[in-house]
Amino acid sequence: MNAPTRSLQDQACLTIHGPDQPGLVAAVTALITRNKGNIVSLDQYSDDANGGAFYQRVTFHRTGLAAAVSEIEADLDKTMRPLQLGWTLTDQSVPKRMAILASTSDHCLLELLWRHRRGELPVAIPMVISNHTKTADHVRSFSIPFFHVPSQGQDKAAAEAKILELLIGNVDFVVLARYMQIISEDFLNQIGVPVINIHHSFLPAFIGASPYRKAKERGVKLIGATSHYVTKDLDEGPIIEQDVARVDHSMSAADLQARGAYVERAVLSRAVQWHAQDRVIRHGNQTIVF
Repeated sequence: MNAPTRSLQDQACLTIHGPDQPGLVAAVTALITRNKGNIVSLDQYSDDANGGAFYQRVTFHRTGLAAAVSEIEADLDKTMRPLQLGWTLTDQSVPKRMAILASTSDHCLLELLWRHRRGELPVAIPMVISNHTKTADHVRSFSIPFFHVPSQGQDKAAAEAKILELLIGNVDFVVLARYMQIISEDFLNQIGVPVINIHHSFLPAFIGASPYRKAKERGVKLIGATSHYVTKDLDEGPIIEQDVARVDHSMSAADLQARGAYVERAVLSRAVQWHAQDRVIRHGNQTIVF
């Protein structure tokens, strides 16, 4: 049975970012009021009240939201343009379409599928794509389409072209659930939607093969995971979420890997949920998470 969730019917999410200045909160709340909205939650942050940057996330209920969206957007454009504010408005009752790319490791993939089936992730999953077939039966047991796109050799162009053919126009964001292939800058330019990745936080100290064996050899005391947006600079994109777990000398490399997998699942799930709920505002190579 799915976990109970609060109805998001007729609920909108408005995110705003731009130069801080007096009167911004009043301008936003007045706009929502004149468009017959009732504020449900409001979070804001300014990095410097004197000429800094302002960020806000507000959710509001508006009866008949779908029919009123174009009118609200026109009012937003008219109001926000003179204030030099960027904004996005989304209907929270419409789940974002999330594609998952995976390889042979299944812990992050299955965690996302399980949480989705329980109703804990407000997304639709139109497909899972993998460069291996190992997880195909698991994915199909969740009644989600599985596509095998092999990627061999140094030239990944053919594989990326096939993946793009499947994704473009069909998804709102992509999650790399331990997808063990480097994503090219050309792929990112063409996909046109956010891509979220998960990796162990040993990077760059334990980059390459067998990071947990290397960590064991160094006697690490903490292991962790990082979820971030993917950019052309590989693992250097804006960080959404991180966490760590304590380990000790008695644990084997396999024990470290198992503990790391647990942290990776939790970190990626939180990052995906926050992105799907429009809780993340990107600013350069940073994020503001409400």
